[in-house]
Amino acid sequence: MAASDTVAASRPAGAESSSDRVPFLAYINDDESEATLRMGLSDHLESIAVRRGGIRAAIRALERERTPRVLVVDLSDEDDPVGALDGLAAVCEPDVTVLAIGNQGNIEFYREITRGLGVSEYLTKPLTRDNVARLFGARVAGLAERPSQRAGHVVAVCGVRGGVGTTTVAINLALQVAELTRSHVGILDLHLRSGTAATMLSARCSAGLRVALEQADRVDALFVDRASVKISDRVRLLAADEGPEADVAPTAEGVTRLLELLRTRCNIIVVDLRYPPGPMERQVLAVARQRVLVMRPDVASVRDVAAAKKLMAKIPNSAPVLTVLNRAGSPGALKTAMVTEGLGFAPDVVVPDLPRHLPRAANLGRPALKDSPALSRALAPLSQEVGGTRAVKAGSWLDRFRKGK
Repeated sequence: MAASDTVAASRPAGAESSSDRVPFLAYINDDESEATLRMGLSDHLESIAVRRGGIRAAIRALERERTPRVLVVDLSDEDDPVGALDGLAAVCEPDVTVLAIGNQGNIEFYREITRGLGVSEYLTKPLTRDNVARLFGARVAGLAERPSQRAGHVVAVCGVRGGVGTTTVAINLALQVAELTRSHVGILDLHLRSGTAATMLSARCSAGLRVALEQADRVDALFVDRASVKISDRVRLLAADEGPEADVAPTAEGVTRLLELLRTRCNIIVVDLRYPPGPMERQVLAVARQRVLVMRPDVASVRDVAAAKKLMAKIPNSAPVLTVLNRAGSPGALKTAMVTEGLGFAPDVVVPDLPRHLPRAANLGRPALKDSPALSRALAPLSQEVGGTRAVKAGSWLDRFRKGK
């Protein structure tokens, strides 16, 4: 049986494919615009799904539903269209093609939303059949030949040594970001042998991740959808369960291709990395928007953080390095003040020792975040940093674009 057949055969129950997505969906405020849209696109689509309401209605609906391949939104009743598009970006899969209509006809606004916000095309009201057919029809033909300019970003979570709780931090960070922002979040566990992400989430792995990392030319978006496990409506997991005897040969090309595909499917990809990093892990660190180092309150971790930061500085990328002190206050451990003194700076996030919640959650295959308010509070600053303005509503998507974030 071919490797791709193996993946399909072992596809977890409840996993969804890209065929589950609606090809086209529009949110329109008025009957006249709806009628013109239908006439203009009649030669390109057999079925044209239109719902009444503007972009805010689209945002509310897409918090619960899968994103269509092509989405038309009406901005005409919106006082803050740029902010509304920012909100839409938080709930949509990054590969959606967004077409917009509205009342603003100035060229500055057109450039702002098409060049800065990834909107594929914009038309002003009143719509004409010719404009819809000529400008929107070109985007709809072949279901979005020109994909959105947006792409998800990567967060690399790396322990400075084994046993510091890297997977616990990565999993619960991903779940909290998804909850706070309603973004589509992917979890990629690159511990190919003896990884624990799937166990912690009561998920069943397939052979897909190994195939993707070893044979980049055999992987496409449908393959990744089938190989991943649906954890919730907004979270997917891609992990492996290779035995210690497995001769696994991942490549930098494989992880690059995999991340490219995940970035079209997820707004944020949280990657659980091995340490020290090999070629595959270095490639992840090179493209990450944030690099998270997880440590424990002991002398060895303090030493290893300094070494890890030097290593990170040699990998081309200007991304910030964030430090998480895990299990602070555990018996016999260094005090947080002593850790700060040893590092020469305060950890960005301090997670307290939770000897009852975390082991119990791991054994039950239930995320600790669900039962531990202390863990939720501790990870909140990191989740807000990773989620950006989607979590803390400070500034717009355009502001982040202008700042190069």
